[in-house]
Amino acid sequence: MPLKAVAVLEPGYADYRVEQAVLAPLGADIVAIGKDDDAVSSLRDLDPVAILVRERTVSAAEIEACPSLRLVMRYGVGVDNVDMDAAKGRGIYVANVPDYGAEHEVSDHAVALYLALQRRVVSRDRAVRNANWGSGSEERIPGREGAILGLIGFGRIGAEAARKFGVFGFAETLVVDPYADTQLLAERGMRQVSIDDVCRKADVISLHTPLLPETRHIINADRLAMMKPTTILINVSRGGLIDEMALAEALRERRLFGAGIDVFEQEPVDPDHPLLSAPNTVLSDHIAWYSERSTKTLQTRAAEEVARVLNGEQPKNWRNKWSGDAGPSVP
Repeated sequence: MPLKAVAVLEPGYADYRVEQAVLAPLGADIVAIGKDDDAVSSLRDLDPVAILVRERTVSAAEIEACPSLRLVMRYGVGVDNVDMDAAKGRGIYVANVPDYGAEHEVSDHAVALYLALQRRVVSRDRAVRNANWGSGSEERIPGREGAILGLIGFGRIGAEAARKFGVFGFAETLVVDPYADTQLLAERGMRQVSIDDVCRKADVISLHTPLLPETRHIINADRLAMMKPTTILINVSRGGLIDEMALAEALRERRLFGAGIDVFEQEPVDPDHPLLSAPNTVLSDHIAWYSERSTKTLQTRAAEEVARVLNGEQPKNWRNKWSGDAGPSVP
């Protein structure tokens, strides 16, 4: 067993040479636990000082299996897959990487999903491959004259998405975010409104908000019913923001023009999930964040956070803060 094991749950990157290079000088070694392995049993055998995780759940059971654990390190921004209270109760840090630059990739992907839907790129591609030429005019393609853009969430990614969507000449941009920079909104000519106002008025709605208890299913059956039949809904944030069953029903009944979905409430998505057969949907596999550049930055910064904790420091992006002391240290 390595002197200081660092477990990677559900490994999904090509390799972990970046992390190993950062952590090896500290006497640590990267050990991968595969998606088909029993995480609790594997962690108990390994007893790591840190866990690196992407989408897999780190529950109280995984945390309690690791007596030496000092840090749960989330590759990415959201920490909703980590039991924050269980970690805090043990004095274990939970940290993330909010600043790896993926606002560019994620906002690109949001715009790509919108254009693919609005221009029906996927269905036209399929038609051409099936020798069905010249049938495009049979499918409605809404214009953007007077169209309104709605953004739910206006952090780094939301602001970058707004800038890119802006080139399409939307008549107005409405924003839902109580923490938005009001000066920036004013400079860009955007208005802060309620989520119901966005659902009623916007022709394109793009989600860029974290998944929290108060944001789970913020797009539900009632709010889907408020939307126009020409509305396009984009989600590159978290699957749990949308009631997926209600969305699939709205699409099947043509009460919504289309949906571009990169994230699902349960991943990988079930092959029988109703969104997979819903009309005018463009789906991707939680890939909006990805590029070679963003991956290298993400792996480096995650490893650097582990290194800080191994050196007896607090992580830079500590998310489950407690009071009373400086937190745990590694012997």
